[in-house]
This record gives sequence, C-alpha cells and structure tokens, in this order.
Amino acid sequence: MIRTFVLSGQILPCCRYCAPKDDAILPRENRLGQAGELEMPARFIQKLQGTTTATTSMNYQGLQLTLCIAIGIVYVEWIWLKQLESLYSLMLKNGATKDCFLMNQFVATCSALNNPDFASFAFSQMENPNVFVYNALIRAFVHCHSPHKALLLYIDMLRTQNIPSSYTFSSVVKGCTLMCGLRLGECIHGQIWEYGFGNHVFVQTGLIDFYSNLGRVDLARLVFDEMSERDNFAWAAMVSAHAGAGDLGSARKLFDEMPEKITVACNAMINGYAKTGDVESAELLFKEMSRKDLIAWTTMINCYSQNRKYGLAIEVFYDMKSNLITPDEVTMTTVISACAHLGVLDQGKEMHLYVMQKGFDLGVHIGSALIDMYAKCGSLERSLLVFYKLREKNLFCWNSVIDGLAVHGYAEEALALFSRMEKEKVKPNGITFVSVLTACTHAGLVEKGRKNFLSMTQDYGIVPEMEHYGCMVDLLCKAGLLEEALQIIRSMRVEPNAVIWGALLGGCKLQKNLEIAQVAVKKLSVLEPNNSGYYTLLVNMYANANRWSEVTRIRAFLRELGVGKEQPGSSWIELEKKIHQFAACDNYHHSSQEIYSLLDGLDGQLKLAGQVQELEFVL
Repeated sequence: MIRTFVLSGQILPCCRYCAPKDDAILPRENRLGQAGELEMPARFIQKLQGTTTATTSMNYQGLQLTLCIAIGIVYVEWIWLKQLESLYSLMLKNGATKDCFLMNQFVATCSALNNPDFASFAFSQMENPNVFVYNALIRAFVHCHSPHKALLLYIDMLRTQNIPSSYTFSSVVKGCTLMCGLRLGECIHGQIWEYGFGNHVFVQTGLIDFYSNLGRVDLARLVFDEMSERDNFAWAAMVSAHAGAGDLGSARKLFDEMPEKITVACNAMINGYAKTGDVESAELLFKEMSRKDLIAWTTMINCYSQNRKYGLAIEVFYDMKSNLITPDEVTMTTVISACAHLGVLDQGKEMHLYVMQKGFDLGVHIGSALIDMYAKCGSLERSLLVFYKLREKNLFCWNSVIDGLAVHGYAEEALALFSRMEKEKVKPNGITFVSVLTACTHAGLVEKGRKNFLSMTQDYGIVPEMEHYGCMVDLLCKAGLLEEALQIIRSMRVEPNAVIWGALLGGCKLQKNLEIAQVAVKKLSVLEPNNSGYYTLLVNMYANANRWSEVTRIRAFLRELGVGKEQPGSSWIELEKKIHQFAACDNYHHSSQEIYSLLDGLDGQLKLAGQVQELEFVL
C-alpha cells in the first residue's frame, strides 16, 4: 500500500497510513492542499525515523523508510545532507540497503540534492544492485554533469551481466551529448540495436537530440527517417535540429508535415526565425499558436530582443502577464536587457520591483542584467547598489559596472574597480579592456591607456580587436598625438575599418590637422563612399582654414555622386510605458501636428532671446 501511495505521488495519505498516531508530526493537510508543501518535512522524517526500533518488524521499517525517501524526493529543498546521512545510517542498521526499490529511491534523492558521490558510496555497499538501481545512479551522474562517471558505471553494469533498459540508454546517450563524444555515441548507437531498442521511440528521439547537438543533423535525420513509429516529441526534436542548424526550409517542411503541431516544435521554429532575422514569420507563427506556454512567450520576447525590436519585446512581456503566465529568470533577464538597450529607466525600475515582489533570486543572471540596465540608463548609484549586493559576481557583472562608470565619465572609479577585479582573481576579457580603454580616453590618461593596451596582450593573451584599436586611436587623437595614432592604425594586424579611420578624422578635426585628415578621408571614401558625414567634417575643416576653393570642389563632387544622408538618425522618449520614436521631418507620430506647433513656438521664443542657430555641421 505504501509503495502504491509513493509511486502515485500521494504523500499525505502515505503519511497518515505509516506514521505513529501523533498529530504533532503529521503534515498539515490544509497547507499541503493550498501550496503543495509539508509543514516540517525534515522534522517529520526525524520523528518517523525515531519510531523505528529493534522490535519493529522489518517490513514496517521498510515502509517507513520508503516514506522518508519519498518525502525527501518531493520536498528536497527542506532536506539537508546531514539528514540524508542519518537516513542512510538507519537503512544500514535495518538492512534496508539490500532492498533495490529503496536504494533506487535513495539514489534519486541524492541526485535531487546534487550529491551523486554519496549515492555512489551507498551503491558501492550493495551486493547485487539490479538494473533499476544502476539506472538511477547513471541518471544521477548525468543530471549532475558527471558524464564520465555515468559511462564508467554503464560499463560496470555490463560486466555484472545486468541487461540495460531503454532508460539506461536514454541516460547514456545524454551523457555522450554532454561529453561531445561523437565516436562514443556511435558505439552506444550500435549497442542500442544490439539490445533490441533500435525502434524504441524514446531512445531514438534521444539519438536525434544527440546527433543534432554535435552538429550532425544528417545522422539525426537518418535516425528519424528510419523510425517505424514517431511521437510528437520525435517530430519536435527533428524540427529543432533543422531549425538549430539554420536550415529553416527543411524545418518548415517537416513542421508542416507534423500530425500535431505541439508547442515545443513551434518554439523551435520561432527560435530559428529569430536567429535568421525573419521576425515576421516568427510573429505569424506565434499568433497562430493555440496554446502558448512560458517557453513560447519567452522565445518570442527573445526573438524581438535579438533583432533589436526592444519595445516590442517589452510589449509582449506585458501581454504575457495579462495572460496570467508567470515569467521565469530567463524571461526577466531578457526583458531587463531590453529596457537597458532602450534606456527606459522607469520601466527598468518597474521590472526590478517585479523581480523583488515575486521573490526571484538576485543571482548572476538577473543581477548582471540589472547592473547593465541601470548603468546604461545613467543610474550609476542603483547599478553599484545591485553590484555590491550580489553574493556571486560573474565577469559580466564586473564588465557592466566598469563600463557604466567609464561611459559616464567616472574614469578613476572605473579603473579602481578594474584593479579590484584583478586582485580578486577575476580574469578580464576583451570587453573588459574596451571599458578600461574607454575610461582612459574620457579622462585623457594616455600612459594608463598605453599600459593597459600592452597588458591586454602580454598579461592576458587577448588579441586586440577593432574596438580596442578604436579606443587607442581616440585616446591619442584627443591628446594631440595624431602621428602615433596613424602609426598604430598602420601597424594593425587586420584591415582598419571605417570606425578606425573615422576616429582619426575626428581627431584631425579637433586638432585642425588637414594633412592627416586627407589621408583618412581618402580611405573612408573607399570604405563608405555614400557616407556624407566624413565629407562634412572635411568641408568644415577647409572652411575654417579659409580654403574655399576646396569647399566648392568637394561640394560639387558630392552633388555629382549624389551623396547624401540616406538613413537619418532618430530619437525616442519613454512616456507612460510607451516608446515614442522621432526622426527629422517625419510625420508618422499620431501627435506630429501638435509637436511641430510646439517646436515652432519654442523656436520663436529662442530667437527673441537672441539664440543663433549653430550651422557649423550643416553640409
């Protein structure tokens, strides 16, 4: 009876059947019904164990232990290692370690506690473990990311003449995936056929997942095509394999052939569309979904975020909440990052409040997203407050706060935090040094910039990229060291892009150096022939030097080429949780007439106050 209760998940009836007649140690039924919790499961186990005496029948002891282990599995968050050891001692005392059913449950509890080593120790004390106990421990090792130990246990299982089951192979194949062991997986594939599981849907679906994760979609498709019977998960796995490899044509064809389009397959297609930038197809499929789970909503939010449609990502988040779907850590991290890219502080603060109200753990993922959001929105105090509250800080956390300080002009503070990061043995990456060099540029710290640029390669083995060279060129140009900046550009291992030459041209404008400016513009005319901005700078420099013939020549040259601004910039503002975007001379906003009327009035007031328009950068 007890085992029937346990296997069916009916813990409360199990407790009442097995426990001594003492209401004080029974689970509280009202709380169990409301929240699915036991009031004091650890205390219940302890007292239940205490009722087991030497005179208690062996059968009843086994039933009590079954209940203790079942509670440990279901309510694992309340069970500690010490209690687990105490439970195992009781099992040893009563000879319960010989019961393969109990040991199977005990190993599952250890796995849930992320302690497979203790389960392995208990397993080693067994005389004749059966295939179910082997399966439980193999699965525990895979679950705890110890695939090598899982494979060794599988080999030991074969040596002891235990015949593997479908559950054995599903765990072993997952272990091969974690190890990225293609050859090993192919050997296991052969044994799957040898033991008669070549047509087992569950095992074959695992093989599809294995081959696709290792980049062999062709072999995954071969397994799929050879399946005599396919369930929805097999179809979804193959659709995910094609979509993950970027083959959306094959993925869509297979998706359309599916007997039943389950949510998992839809999510895979949306994710595939997101990676290729086909947002419209993703939107259409998302709207067609009859049932949208948490993963579907999060995938759509991520699709918008990946394709720089951050405002839509936030809108979908609000729609998700209105549909009573509770977001998880991944959802919140994505939405907070969307707020960061838009620079919408009020909505970012609202997301932070929601995280706190819903009891999310302020771990490295949500924590680093909040740090980055506050920094990008200019709220450095809040960014630092979150940073110092984090118990664990990953590299992204350090990079976000250092970059926030650097960009907003707090160079000394950014460099001090970088030094602290080095002292705490956190290894910087290329992004870290972009922020460090940016700090040096803002503060004009040429020597520190040179030192960190060299340290990046000599101390950390980081190869400089365009961003690092761009920072150095900008730093040297602002310090008036144009020749050194040009020398760095010419010594680059990669071909300088327009950003590098543009930084040099900006420095030439600042230092009024027409000679090097001509070199930069010559390069830029090849790299970006239709960009009028660089010619504008050169024209202004010639005008300031009273070289009007050159001004006339360049303007005529630009008219002949038809060069002008093709993609004007835009601005946006956040009002009442909505993003309002504007570009010069556009009439798309629903309140454009009122806005232009207000601007005309403001322009008139400025003229009356003696304000003169700045026309220096008008081509």
